[in-house]
Amino acid sequence: MRFLLDAEQRAFADSLDAMLTAADTPSVVRDWSRGEHGRGRALWSRIAEAGVFALAVPETYEGLGPRPVELAVGFMELGRHAVPGPLVETVTAAALLAGLPDPGPAKRLLPALASGEAMATLAWTTPYALDGDAATTHLALTADGLRISPGPGPVRPSLDPARRLTPLEPGGELLSPAPPTAHALTLARLTTAAQALGVGLALLDKTVAHVRQRTQFGVAIGSFQAVKHRLADAKVGLEFARPLVLGAALTMDPADVAAAKVAACEAAYATARTALQLHGAIGYTAEYDLSLWLTKARVLRTAWGSPDACRDTVLSGGDRRW
Repeated sequence: MRFLLDAEQRAFADSLDAMLTAADTPSVVRDWSRGEHGRGRALWSRIAEAGVFALAVPETYEGLGPRPVELAVGFMELGRHAVPGPLVETVTAAALLAGLPDPGPAKRLLPALASGEAMATLAWTTPYALDGDAATTHLALTADGLRISPGPGPVRPSLDPARRLTPLEPGGELLSPAPPTAHALTLARLTTAAQALGVGLALLDKTVAHVRQRTQFGVAIGSFQAVKHRLADAKVGLEFARPLVLGAALTMDPADVAAAKVAACEAAYATARTALQLHGAIGYTAEYDLSLWLTKARVLRTAWGSPDACRDTVLSGGDRRW
């Protein structure tokens, strides 16, 4: 099967790319890493106006979805521009709320998530949630069910400074004692894979531009065979991952999505290692914008399921969820 995006989906990606390019996301990411959320919230509102979060919310609750293919397309662009915030957590929370047997919590919470008025984070069987200090809706999936947490605790450091970890306070309103989680986890892995793919594509583009400009022995280092081979390997890995991500968005089969996450995250991580090496000493510095994508490629590799956990899901035919 030959899978290609249609004109509407390509236009959606192009519009997001243009909007995020104009937003100067590296400076937004650096503000977010310091706990300064003003510009990040403004960007969040613009992303919501473009319809990204509404794609995860059913039309019954004032959304546009569920439309996983368009979500994957959107999250590729969010990853390409290293947009900060609990992006995956918000759409995962939307899927979790929409699947509850009692529609009450969904009617109360989902319209605000779709419009961007609210920002959700989610602690999934762990005490920590992403960007709890910025989120307005704090959900915790615990042994006794799905709860709205009273609020976040102090921020903890993360490998990616833009991914601020916060423990959620115990207790709070119980939304469901036994929420269905399979679809929400599948959507979390799909959007994480798409985001990682976008990160990898950005790293490749930045590295190609760098090796064309950097010279050694009087010529651009991009003319060296060893450099070409490293970039070609990165390109092949990313392009092999792209149809897996889009194909998994079509089927939403847990095994397909797990395979796509492994391929996309491993390709992005391999591209990050190549980018770091080919940028030389400047690639190691936090002041250089490349670092914003390097750290994100590493943390997305294990977010919402490690490579081993996802491979286990593939081998078990999708029966093992975590």
